Amino acid sequence: MDDHPTHGSEQGSEADHPEEACGVFGVLVASEDEQASFAVFDGLYALQHRGQESAGIAAVDDGRITVVKDLGLVASVFDEATLRALRGRLAIGHTRYATAGDRGWENAQPLLHDHAGAQIAVAHNGNLTDPPQTPAPNGRIPSDTERIAAAVAEALGSATTPAAVAEAVAHALAPLHGAFSLVMTDGQHLIAARDRHGFRPLCVGRFPDGGWVVASETPALDVVGASFEREVDPGEVLVIGDDAQASSSLPGPHFQHLCVFEFVYFARPDAKLLGREVHGTRRRMGEHLARVAPVEADMVMGVPDSGIPAAEGYALASGIPYGQGLVKNRYIGRTFINPGAAQRRQAIRRKLNALEDNVRGKRLVVVDDSIVRGATTRQLVALLRQAGAAEVHLRISSPPYRWPCYYGIDTPSRPELIASRLSVDEIAQELGADSLAYLPLAHLRDAVGVTHGCCDACLTGAYPETVSEAAAAGAGSR
Repeated sequence: MDDHPTHGSEQGSEADHPEEACGVFGVLVASEDEQASFAVFDGLYALQHRGQESAGIAAVDDGRITVVKDLGLVASVFDEATLRALRGRLAIGHTRYATAGDRGWENAQPLLHDHAGAQIAVAHNGNLTDPPQTPAPNGRIPSDTERIAAAVAEALGSATTPAAVAEAVAHALAPLHGAFSLVMTDGQHLIAARDRHGFRPLCVGRFPDGGWVVASETPALDVVGASFEREVDPGEVLVIGDDAQASSSLPGPHFQHLCVFEFVYFARPDAKLLGREVHGTRRRMGEHLARVAPVEADMVMGVPDSGIPAAEGYALASGIPYGQGLVKNRYIGRTFINPGAAQRRQAIRRKLNALEDNVRGKRLVVVDDSIVRGATTRQLVALLRQAGAAEVHLRISSPPYRWPCYYGIDTPSRPELIASRLSVDEIAQELGADSLAYLPLAHLRDAVGVTHGCCDACLTGAYPETVSEAAAAGAGSR
């Protein structure tokens, strides 16, 4: 479901979920006759859900990097003529979700950085949690991606072999903290890197003819015909060249702290994370939820789209019939107004409509993945009641969302999080629901199947890294 929140709460939005930041993709094709830009376009299309504000591709032709990027969806930024002009066998791309204060073209990625005659292009998913030590020459605070690009460009120096490049990139990234899944190119190599905790996903695939792909999620490998090889390890730098590849590691301990909300909401249902298909994981969440939070009802329904697999699992485990209660308009884009109550209500009307014949007179179990602020969920409950629902019982396939995320997810400040200030019963009353229940943390971990391999700080307040005051204030910018 969609009261997509942001730091500073300026975003005019439609979702009651935390919002993803970005998708990254990179390709090195084997054949001289192929253009990598077309594969990157397809990969970005498969990652469109991870960012809808801007899209960009950086392509390498004869050692020089050309970047095309703009505000908008992938299909609106690129046409065939634009892709044909992006020549070369090596290219990277980016889809971006922007916070309220940085939606301009200049913040679109990939970011191209020149240093001493050399170039580096960077596509970044994540958020750094340590503030920059020095401002940019113009006095402006550099974005996270600018900091990464400058550090990597300076460290590369005269490095030319994959091994030397890997060591240089690892050295450049070593002082940085927070979340970063990176796809980069220096004009010769395809470079991938992850932070020490692996907060954001990143995987590697291979074409049948020997070319290579790096992507945020596995469906982006599938769409270009590449087979999954492995995930980039936390703290790893992987450099792929025409004739060789090399890997290096950031200094210090490495952990597996993939964001648990990749399983709950962010990733595509057909994605595989840590060897587990997301759709099946979400169904298991629903099955657990039915066991711990049963209720007498006539129909189970999911909130499109991310609530549907959990609703299917709830129906399966409870024996209550599953049905469709809402229709989603799939052609509604994001809005950028500062929403008042009237605008929020209209946003819901544009996006969702009730199937009156299916819900009238019925006691409904309405399954969704999360509640962040609660405004959209409140309107959704009202919409179902207006359609004639006799009872509305909310069931949420994750625990209460009580703490902000500082690792690449756009969330409100803690006072704006409804579960941080109200009890479950108070939230139910606030939303107008007959009852409300969340999936307990232990059951979420069991459904995911990774007891200690995920970051769930937004649910527990136990952050894997110390967060600086600047990051906690939302000062960072991708």
